Amino acid sequence: MRRDVFQAIADPTRRAILSLIALQAMTPNALAEHFDSSRQAVSRHIKILAECQLVKQEQSGREIYYHFNPKKMKAVADFIEPFRQMWDSKFNQLDKVLNKIKNK
Repeated sequence: MRRDVFQAIADPTRRAILSLIALQAMTPNALAEHFDSSRQAVSRHIKILAECQLVKQEQSGREIYYHFNPKKMKAVADFIEPFRQMWDSKFNQLDKVLNKIKNK
């Protein structure tokens, strides 16, 4: 099954994994220590993130380290940006209305 970035980040465990490896590259074992689930479960989440290219793997000796791929996350940011701008505008309008009411 071909997953997209949005399906991958829909899961809270995968978002947590991304948050961890955004700070530093980590091995599956190191990642698994942060979760109550098994190493195999964490590995399945990593596999999904890798399929969507949100993480990249790098072999270092006998260990595999996973790195965050910010370029792929840009697709999410680009999708969300128009919505953020719209809501910022709506909140600014609401602030103006509330200030008028408060000042009366």
